[in-house]
Amino acid sequence: MKLEFQLAFKNLFGARLRTLLNVLVLSFSFVIIIFLNSIMDGWDQQAQKDSIEWEFGEGHLIYEKYDPLDPYTILEGHSKIPLNLNGLTPILDHQAFIYPQGRMMSVVLKGIDNRQSVLKIPTQILKQSKESFPVIIGKRLAESAKLNKGDKVQLRWRDVKGTYDANTITIVDVFDSNVPNIDNGKIWIDINKLWQITGLENQASYFIVKDDFNKAAFPYWKFKSKESLLKNLKELIDQKKAGQSFIFGLLLAIALLAIFDTQILSIFRRQKEIGTYIALGMTRLKVVRLFTVEGSVYSILALLIGSIYGVPFFIYMAKAGFPIPPADQKMGIALADVIYPVYGLKLIFSTILTVIISATIVSYLPARKIAKLNPVLALKGKKQ
Repeated sequence: MKLEFQLAFKNLFGARLRTLLNVLVLSFSFVIIIFLNSIMDGWDQQAQKDSIEWEFGEGHLIYEKYDPLDPYTILEGHSKIPLNLNGLTPILDHQAFIYPQGRMMSVVLKGIDNRQSVLKIPTQILKQSKESFPVIIGKRLAESAKLNKGDKVQLRWRDVKGTYDANTITIVDVFDSNVPNIDNGKIWIDINKLWQITGLENQASYFIVKDDFNKAAFPYWKFKSKESLLKNLKELIDQKKAGQSFIFGLLLAIALLAIFDTQILSIFRRQKEIGTYIALGMTRLKVVRLFTVEGSVYSILALLIGSIYGVPFFIYMAKAGFPIPPADQKMGIALADVIYPVYGLKLIFSTILTVIISATIVSYLPARKIAKLNPVLALKGKKQ
């Protein structure tokens, strides 16, 4: 095998420009595949982390008649809070309307304990505020309703008896979160205040789970772990990865096609050399292996060349990140302003193996023809 590698490197360096072009194309494919996959992995980790910290906690314990994705279940989707709440933070959802600049907007009042520390939502500001009706909102609702910190706006809701009531709320804080589900159309208020104005005393729509709890104490509540809550997000990212695989396949196919054509041309032009190898006692299998190794060396050289310009690029992107346009951040999924790529060992080694194995297979296909060559005719340079 050592002889095959020595001859392979000698022949490839002798080709010069042809070898350089093949190696550059293959190295470019190698770098792009790693970079785009690292961006998707970075998005996956960032989105899961933000969703857990801002919305899911360790899971949700949801009242059986409430579906967070169905707004028609809000009216009946709540129940009395059980006595034992160790590790649980109650949240009550209630339909309401606000009237910014004379416009009517439907919102969901989300009552939460202002002392909670399970989620990163800055509810402590509600406790510190001296306003009579303090609330906090996210940047997306603030943008769509054209509201800022300190603004006052009219709020209208219905109490437990169906009677309409209204009051003026004060925006005491506008928080910035990458999770749109806690922001779009959501107004956060102290749950005690929400109980007071609606008459839904000691009721909740669901709980944020922090620690283990006694499920037997909640017979009418269904538990959803953070893994099940993150399922839709992971499926979306997997679909994005599947879509990107077409680009990866196209880039790799272009590079492998160049190697395939080069190997066919090389075998055609080097028939005398092949005949000489066989005449000198080298078996056909070893000659086939020689040309196959030449194709593999393309991938090894591509790895080295790609590392020269790819590693500095990866380091820079790991520090600077990949900026996301504002339009993409309004897709309704957890997406940060900047995504930082994650270069996992599994990603790097799987990409290296894929490129090397693919280049080897593509080199072996035309090399099979050598096994059928007549060494006498090959030495004379005649076509076979």
